[in-house]
This record gives sequence, C-alpha cells and structure tokens, in this order.
Amino acid sequence: MADDLFAKARMAMRKAHAPYSKFPVGAALRTTDGRIFAGCNIEVVSFPEGWCAETTAISHLVMDGGGKIAELAVVAERLPLCSPCGGCRQRIAEFATAETKIHLCDVEGGVKKTVAMGELLPFAFETEVIG
Repeated sequence: MADDLFAKARMAMRKAHAPYSKFPVGAALRTTDGRIFAGCNIEVVSFPEGWCAETTAISHLVMDGGGKIAELAVVAERLPLCSPCGGCRQRIAEFATAETKIHLCDVEGGVKKTVAMGELLPFAFETEVIG
C-alpha cells in the first residue's frame, strides 16, 4: 500500500463526526485508474442511520462517475485493527473485484493485515443483474 492512501484515510478519520461513540474511522480507496476517494464515519443519535467511513468514500466514488476499487485502507483511532462491517463489506464488493486489496491499518500507518476482497467477503451477493 502506498503512503498516500493511508495519509488520505488518516486525514479523513480526523474529520469524523463521532460524538456518540467517540470512535473515529477513516477510509480511502484507490480506483483502478489511480483516483483516490476518502471518507469518514458520520454518526447521528439514531446509530443505525449513520454512515461508515467506507460508505462515505464509496459515495464520493459514485458521485465522481464510479469505477472499480483496486485497494482500500481503513484506519480507526482507538483500535489497532478495524475491519469493515458486514454492510460495508457488501458495499465494497459492489465496486471491487475478488482481488481488491483491503488494508487494515493502525493509526501510525502500519498495515496490520491485508486481505483480498474475496477473503473478506467470500460469499458476497452477486453484483450482476440476473434476468
């Protein structure tokens, strides 16, 4: 993973709106054509209605015209390793390939674990419309 991807994820984490959980998270993704999109978690008092950092980054990707994710970095302030939640795993799968690399980082920039999307969500719902 390149340092620029982690730097964008950490900058996004610092912008998180996490007044309830006090658990800021940042994510940054790089597309196959080299663009980088970052996002942070955004909480509201009704917890299920907030946005995860990965979701925010993906929404920036979609707003810029879409594309495929080549790699994604996730960093959280209070954990040495923060993995995307189940919902985010499926959202990431919509824009990834089985080989997309997911980097789980600590706040200092160390990659604690890198997994392929297919390993993170081995039985994702199919992303092609059947019909």
